[in-house]
Amino acid sequence: MESEYGEKGRGPEYDIFQAVFAIDDNAKFLRRVRRIADEYDTHVIFFDADRLAGRNHVAVALRHAWRSWAGGEPIANSFEMEALLYAAGTRQCQVAAFFGIHPGENRAYVVVSPPAPGIRERLAEVVTLVDEDWEDLSPAKRERLAELFGITPEEVLVVGEGRFRDLVLERVALLDVYR
Repeated sequence: MESEYGEKGRGPEYDIFQAVFAIDDNAKFLRRVRRIADEYDTHVIFFDADRLAGRNHVAVALRHAWRSWAGGEPIANSFEMEALLYAAGTRQCQVAAFFGIHPGENRAYVVVSPPAPGIRERLAEVVTLVDEDWEDLSPAKRERLAELFGITPEEVLVVGEGRFRDLVLERVALLDVYR
């Protein structure tokens, strides 16, 4: 688990967990999660780990979403969708939804913002929390991310393979420019 406690006015406070789970019905799953979030007066956001460049991608998307939400000019009607929009680097909710949960097997970063004591145990009733290393960007994942974020081989050549994640995070930040 990773935690970040933002200074007042400077960013969101959140915990990040990793989870695996299977979903038959997205709406039913989200209703159950919403009840848990409401019970703890917090937001619970699921980010598809297979479409993200790691935990820092989640953290950067959250910071941008929080700034947008706190500034009174969000794109979406909910903080959860705002965070997914930034994670996807798009203004299109239909595209951003693919960066959340999906029917079948899921590997997700689960964000609780603000942190809530006891919610981890409640979420463990719905998903299996895991402590695995999901930071590796295999060639297949790099290819998928390049396609999702429109990253060209020329860009990678210019910045170098070691800065591939930075190119993904740049797409997250560019959403502010395209507003």
